[in-house]
Amino acid sequence: MFVSVAGKRVVIAIVTLLAVPVSWAAMPAAGSVAPDFTLKSNSGKNLKLSELRGQVVMINFWATWCSPCRQEMPLLNRIQEQYRKVGFTLLGVNIDDRPEAAQAMAINLGVNFPILFDTDKRVSRLYDVNTMPSTLLIDRDGKVRYIHLGYRPGYESSYESQIRELLKQ
Repeated sequence: MFVSVAGKRVVIAIVTLLAVPVSWAAMPAAGSVAPDFTLKSNSGKNLKLSELRGQVVMINFWATWCSPCRQEMPLLNRIQEQYRKVGFTLLGVNIDDRPEAAQAMAINLGVNFPILFDTDKRVSRLYDVNTMPSTLLIDRDGKVRYIHLGYRPGYESSYESQIRELLKQ
């Protein structure tokens, strides 16, 4: 049997692709329904994302070791305070192993939006979170509309503009 050089390249490419481990999870794409989850909150109650349908929801994945998260959280708290009475909810999903460390940091920063504890990283894997912080804005129908990876000063003005847009819909 004769295999050309080009054919050998195709075979090598296929074998290489099959040998590389693939992560089947992917961050939900804009326009897709946000995967549902339930996590215990800092109030002691469980919060379920799907029970917030009808609201504009921001999910912010964060960790205590993340400096940009620490910088962003007071700004997110201000946004939550400004828009919560008009149908906006902010959920801070902490990925640390120790909820008490996350709770202490939230108290220290004066944060009063719900903090959810993803200690087993189940929800972080569901959302394929690889960047801290990672922020998703979800519309009233439960669809992901905006995704922000990381944080730099000034991102909060984009958040507010997008929140106002989604609240008008």
